[in-house]
Amino acid sequence: MLRPRITPCLLIHKGGLVKTIGFDSPKYVGDPLNAVRIFNEKQVDELLVIDIDATRLGKEPDYALVKNLAAECRMPLAYGGGVKSAEQLQRIIGLGVEKVAISSSAIADPDLIRSGADRVGSQSIAVVLDCRSEAPGVWKLSTHNGQRATGIDAVEFAVLAERMGAGEVILNSIDRDGSMVGYDLGLVSAVRAAINLPITALGGAGSHADIGVIFSKFGTIGAAAGSLFVFKGKYRAVLINYPTFEEKENLAKLAEIDP
Repeated sequence: MLRPRITPCLLIHKGGLVKTIGFDSPKYVGDPLNAVRIFNEKQVDELLVIDIDATRLGKEPDYALVKNLAAECRMPLAYGGGVKSAEQLQRIIGLGVEKVAISSSAIADPDLIRSGADRVGSQSIAVVLDCRSEAPGVWKLSTHNGQRATGIDAVEFAVLAERMGAGEVILNSIDRDGSMVGYDLGLVSAVRAAINLPITALGGAGSHADIGVIFSKFGTIGAAAGSLFVFKGKYRAVLINYPTFEEKENLAKLAEIDP
């Protein structure tokens, strides 16, 4: 039975763990492998790691880093960054990663979703949609860390991703990245109404209450966050944190309420 998931999202920049605001001004917050070890102890549901340099610089995935992350992780690991082919995707899965997150390459060539699913199974393909609000009820996709506007409607592409064989859609709000003001519930609601795939919301979580809101509104869904799990307090001191077992169980119960 599917359960709501709470997923820390780690961004890798120049080999270090960083956090951004609005996809800009990366702030160094630590060593990614050390962060993984801490999250192991906190028994997180799963971990999402994105190399924000690879696609922007036209590089292949850092397979050595992926191998090291997978070896350290004692939870399901999703990795994204620089994946352009089904062969690369298969290689990453072979290193011990459960899911590969693809974004720019899937938007440029949606057939990658299908070919990747044929290689490793739909359950291992997560399509990341970096969404920017263009007007009330309208979200468009951007790529390359939000630097390239595509003009593609986010909801329409989510439907296409499902049709092409994706196993999950990760909705990342560019507008709310690092803001800690809460998820874009309108975006999640619009995509949830259009597809039947598992959805993970990312961008804007600033408290456990924000996770509770999205669970109570959408039921079984993934709640991912970056700042919430690496910062603490109003001065944003760097501190790796995660809900306790009891806190997680209480949040999960909110997903049992009919949306």
